[in-house]
Amino acid sequence: MALRIETFSNVTGGSSTFKALGHPLVASKAAELLTRLRKSGSIAVYDPLGLAEPFAELHPLTGVKIGAVYVQDVEKIGRPVLGRETEPVTALAGTKAALLLVMAFDADKLVAQIRHLIPEGTAVVTLDGLKLPDKLLTDTRHYLSPLNFATNFAFFRDGDGLHTRLVTANYWSGYGARAPKLWLCLFDDNGHVLAQWTEDLPSGGATVVVDSAEVRSRFELPAFAGQLFVHVVGAAGHDVVKYALDTYGDSPSVLSCTHDANAWPSDFYAGLPAPKADERVLLWIQNSFPIAIPAGAVALNPMGRDSEAVALEQEVPAFGTLAVDVADLLPDLAWPHQVEIRAGKHFVRPRYEVVTLDSHHRESRRRIAHPNVQRTDLKPVPALAELGNLLGKGFILPAPVFPTDRFRTIALPTPMARSQTSLPLAAILYDASGAEVARKSLGVLARDHAQVLDAAELVNGHHLSAGYGHLELVYDFNAGKEADGWLHALFRYEDQESGHTAETSFGAHMFNTVLTWKDEPQSYAGRAPGLSTRLFLRTGVDGADTLCHLIYPASTPWHAQSETQLILTRRDGQEIARRTVRIPCSGSYHFRVSLTFAEDELHAAGEHAYVLIRDTGCRLFGYHGLIRDGADGAFSLDHMFGF
Repeated sequence: MALRIETFSNVTGGSSTFKALGHPLVASKAAELLTRLRKSGSIAVYDPLGLAEPFAELHPLTGVKIGAVYVQDVEKIGRPVLGRETEPVTALAGTKAALLLVMAFDADKLVAQIRHLIPEGTAVVTLDGLKLPDKLLTDTRHYLSPLNFATNFAFFRDGDGLHTRLVTANYWSGYGARAPKLWLCLFDDNGHVLAQWTEDLPSGGATVVVDSAEVRSRFELPAFAGQLFVHVVGAAGHDVVKYALDTYGDSPSVLSCTHDANAWPSDFYAGLPAPKADERVLLWIQNSFPIAIPAGAVALNPMGRDSEAVALEQEVPAFGTLAVDVADLLPDLAWPHQVEIRAGKHFVRPRYEVVTLDSHHRESRRRIAHPNVQRTDLKPVPALAELGNLLGKGFILPAPVFPTDRFRTIALPTPMARSQTSLPLAAILYDASGAEVARKSLGVLARDHAQVLDAAELVNGHHLSAGYGHLELVYDFNAGKEADGWLHALFRYEDQESGHTAETSFGAHMFNTVLTWKDEPQSYAGRAPGLSTRLFLRTGVDGADTLCHLIYPASTPWHAQSETQLILTRRDGQEIARRTVRIPCSGSYHFRVSLTFAEDELHAAGEHAYVLIRDTGCRLFGYHGLIRDGADGAFSLDHMFGF
């Protein structure tokens, strides 16, 4: 029961059609349109752009009598659409329908082309009646322009001493946006709207903060655990809304962070860990559309065991939120096994929450992270095994090895392509100086493997000069050839001081080579290769410090060291101070903001400042988090976003 909508293609990018049809402000307008269609008797449908099926998926045509469906493309004549065999639009002249529904936005030209075919007395309705108000549009001439739908969802909760804070920067003004705004809509767990409001974005490069506690107070709301819909109006350069989401609590032991939701719903997600004996793992399912997720439409299965999928026999209302205990569906599955999510394109990349229990089965700690999108379009590429002479290490998945005197670092490779049946991997440990310390083949991992790597196995008595370093997971073509370029892993970090755990997951890329393969090395703007860095590091509030671990991975030898600027930036986008750090190629740099900038500089930067990490000569990969020291403290971790 997957939704038949196009959300993202690696060839064409993200689709704006499903965003236009599923926007929260469209639901009531669509309901009015459907009421009119039901009262009109038999109707005809003209579908020149292929929007009829996605429209019906998000706004079911139940009770609408469709007499005929017409198309413009000769090659599409005779295909089934809305349960009818399509006819050429030239046959429209013979229709007896009282109403013609033209499935298109900006439809005036399309209607004019067929005006001579429309019988006298036949009313014409288009999707233009569903359009957002002009004040919410960036490009009023082209309604389906991706910049009109720079939108995303965020997990948003406030209650029982638990809060959330969305933090980003106004990076759109840096691409020429003029006076961009945020249109925000907060839903509760039943999908009811708690609040809608508009906020002017601050000046270019300034910090953007939406805090659940402030929102709850401003609108005098009850406790909620739902989602925040974010729409950037007047965007430029990027139609992707990126952010860091901090979850924090009244207790200092509650602290976590995750990446943006990834705005395109997917058929499958992976990287959801099964619980340990003293844990509950809650998958937060947050419906991204104005139609309920039917009972049975979402399912979980142990990774690699499709036949053991167990369906969620509970409906999730339109724009609603439901926390699902993984053990309720898969009671016998335990860490380090992992779970595949059969999402059916009903929701964007979800969050999961791990609740740790003490010896009395009471909650002691919480942490939140996210699974990742599974690709359904990838196949293994044998040619990758033959490109080592040109692309060196090729795809690299870098992750920090935090200071070993305090932290334990664990990696769990996660299959991220539906076609992937095995995964040949090796792990390389690098010192902060860029020297290779140890290397280990993980062999060929089966899709349903449960093999973790503890970085201590690689450290194993070796001296790390700075006390930390980083891991690189790479393909091991001596072990096998099944590589597809979509290598992912979950990385878990355990703090031996506080007992707190944080985790994050990400995928491999090629780094710092001038040669390109498909769209690698990835570029944020323009064509590959991406050989520069612009990363956002938000600073801590409420007594939490900010930590960051920058890694300089290189597929082939690159500059001997980076020339990296750490630019402390005030909330309004003004630079306060900067430091230059030089990271050796294949090395890393672990730092805290409080120890990098002077006390007077941090005071001048003020609350909700950030550090812009900029390097014009190489692509760095970064992980960030907040940290409170001490036995009652906690820390958070996720990979950073760039723009």
